Amino acid sequence: MDVQEVLAAGVYTMSSGRIIASLAAVAGLAGVIAGARALARRTRGPALFSLGAALVALVGGGFVAATSDSGIGTGNGRGGAYVAIVLGVASLAVGGLALARSRHVRV
Repeated sequence: MDVQEVLAAGVYTMSSGRIIASLAAVAGLAGVIAGARALARRTRGPALFSLGAALVALVGGGFVAATSDSGIGTGNGRGGAYVAIVLGVASLAVGGLALARSRHVRV
């Protein structure tokens, strides 16, 4: 039996790494959506939510990526962690842009 077979989780098994990475990815996606809505409406509330969601996505994804002991496809959540990090960066960018635009005063 190979070492990877012993370490790999089942296809439908939800390990702690998969759960944390999935929640972080959902938070990042919610942040991107909120940031896009804030850009469309020029409001601060969704922009701040987007920045908070980016923080959750980056911390959660970074934690799982740093602590997983195997590669992608082994059930440790590393693939989801990478997705969460990408969505966290996107949420940070969109939320920051929306916050910067919400401060402009219309004359």
